Amino acid sequence: MIVLGSGETFNSNAVSEPMRRQQSTITSVNALIDNLPGVSVNEGDTYGFDDWSTNISVRGFTTSLDEQQIGTAIDGIPNGGSGYGGGSKANRFVDPANIGGIEVSQGTADIASRSHEALGGTIDYRTDDPLDSSRTRVEVSLGEFDAQRLYLRYDTGTFAENTKAWISYSNQQATDWITETAENEREHVAAKLVATYPAGTIKGYVSYDDIHEDNYQRIFSEAQFAQFPDTDFLTGEWTGIPYIDQLYRQGWSTLRENLLAYAQFDFDITDTLNVQGGYYFHTNEGRGDWVPPYLVDVTDDGENGQSEFLGGSTARTGRSSGLIYFVDADGNALTPAKGCESQIVTIYGPADSQYDPSCYAAGAIPVMSYRHTHYEKERAGFTFDFTHDSTIAGLDNELRGGFWYEDATRDEHRDWHKITDATRGHGFDSTPYWVQYDRSYPQVTNKWYLQDSLTIDSLTLSLGAKQFLVDVERDDLFHETPDADVNSDSDILLSAGLVWETPMAGTEVFAGYAENFKAIGDDILERPQSDLDAIEPETSESIELGLRYAGDALSATATYFQNDFKNRIIFLDNNTVAGPSYLIGTNGSYFNAGGIESDGLELLLDYNINESLNLYASYTMIDAGYLGTGDAAVDEALDLVPGNDVIGIADQLAVVGLDWTSERFYGGLSAKFTGDRSVNLANTWTAESYVVADAYLGVNLSSASDYLSNVNLNLVVNNLFDEEYLGTVVAGGAWIGAPRTTSLSATVDF
Repeated sequence: MIVLGSGETFNSNAVSEPMRRQQSTITSVNALIDNLPGVSVNEGDTYGFDDWSTNISVRGFTTSLDEQQIGTAIDGIPNGGSGYGGGSKANRFVDPANIGGIEVSQGTADIASRSHEALGGTIDYRTDDPLDSSRTRVEVSLGEFDAQRLYLRYDTGTFAENTKAWISYSNQQATDWITETAENEREHVAAKLVATYPAGTIKGYVSYDDIHEDNYQRIFSEAQFAQFPDTDFLTGEWTGIPYIDQLYRQGWSTLRENLLAYAQFDFDITDTLNVQGGYYFHTNEGRGDWVPPYLVDVTDDGENGQSEFLGGSTARTGRSSGLIYFVDADGNALTPAKGCESQIVTIYGPADSQYDPSCYAAGAIPVMSYRHTHYEKERAGFTFDFTHDSTIAGLDNELRGGFWYEDATRDEHRDWHKITDATRGHGFDSTPYWVQYDRSYPQVTNKWYLQDSLTIDSLTLSLGAKQFLVDVERDDLFHETPDADVNSDSDILLSAGLVWETPMAGTEVFAGYAENFKAIGDDILERPQSDLDAIEPETSESIELGLRYAGDALSATATYFQNDFKNRIIFLDNNTVAGPSYLIGTNGSYFNAGGIESDGLELLLDYNINESLNLYASYTMIDAGYLGTGDAAVDEALDLVPGNDVIGIADQLAVVGLDWTSERFYGGLSAKFTGDRSVNLANTWTAESYVVADAYLGVNLSSASDYLSNVNLNLVVNNLFDEEYLGTVVAGGAWIGAPRTTSLSATVDF
């Protein structure tokens, strides 16, 4: 059964067991929520390898490469941001086999939720608690595109009268589905402990995740997808020609290590007072890779050969004086022959003459860089919440409150390494020839909230207030650009709601209003030339009104929502049809540019037809449009037309799923329709609607052996009919959706 947010003044849904079964055990936890109303998830491949191309959208708000607007938590602990540069999505913290549940609050989320990014709803990924009885589980999975996964978990069962724990390990690998040359690997270790006392519980959790992903690239035109619907034009073979090899897939990589640990308590101090709290610690370390088709000239070497090629000391400066494409045997930079026209063409267009080896004399040596952007983040924080029940004039009253404190520092630096021999492969010198920048971003967050709920017969009214106090700084460790700091404290943000238990048993009417806020992030400070005085925090107002019913066999909701998103911060992306701007890092500017208005309707139905058969259906209609900046000239410069559809947001989403279980066998089939989505601000390129179907079939052999408590086989086919479609959409580009992918897993418990 789907779980509805009964008794809440806002709409929320949680994933069901069939939703878990229709996803491969190799895939990320993000994919599990894709069939919930108002939610759309796209990833570069079925297995969720590649954070670069991952997109999650909820009611017109998005978490993707260029937008972070949805709050994320792990067991209520804030994830620390979802951005590519130093952020982490939930799949970095939770193994798919350790998920206990995922709750999605689509709009006016719970007032206690903790996130810098929650302009529109929150997603809380909950790890499962240890079992009461000891168990060892082994899971082996195999899939197309060389996918394989090994998962081990041991549950201690209850010990010391009140304590239980588990520890798990998983390792999974796969290549990409286009050239089948990517080297993707993820290793994950986690453990959880729960101690139960008469007054409450203490929980502890720790996870370590180490991943290497080779990325997918987006496409940049409707014509490109129509002509080449199954390639992103990254290459699988090294040619020795830098202009071509800048597209070498194994040179487009994301490497990350994440360590998250928390301790939480939940105690009833008295019959009317409950307190909860916790402490958490998180470290993130990794890098993003590219292979620019040149060396950057950062040192004046005169006529002694280019030190960037010959080797030597590392330059630490943000300044450079040119590019080096080919050198002679002595390391001197060469220029192409006059009048030479290159015949090399890639997805980035024809190469200029300086990139073509045929435009140089015999013996010219091609050169390339391996560019690393290093991300490090360390944060620690604590949370505290209380709930006090009382009566006022004979009416039940609940007072909630709490606070959140976090101290975080993100460090980022970029270095450039010479590719040792650009004619042979992408191996690089360990010592960089250039460190382009080195910066630190300290950030302190405080949040408080209070909410009072009064129950009058069958009607519960709530009124709340919250405030974020956020300070972020930029420290230039080169001292070449001025340090900066931004205070992005919010106003006091109000929320209100009601729940009415109608005379019809199991039926509730609910309504909610919330003012939401996204703090100015440290990514805004990455461009030292930006005018920070003109930047304001992003804000939103959300309203929803709905009806829900929960009975023995049937659950259903109908929700109308409206969002008003203001002060939207925009930065024009550096990755365009003309190719990446590898040198970007100091230029560009952010600015507030109007906002977004959206409204729509969500419908959900979950019906147990009989003991063996379940029907699930959801439908979402969204009308999301841009607001202008108020300045027609600015709108024109941005190609922003007030009222145009928001990039990447489907006008309709619809899901139908049928799931069957028997004593030994189970299976299911679901299909999801995703409506048209705009790919650019001008709305001249539309990603057309598509339908993707998923199917699964399993068998439970629990009685197969006296020595085994459970044996389970599960076959999953994603994109059953091999639909060709565009998946993740960001401003001006889109990633190709994953093809049909089959995987098989075997789980043994003993």
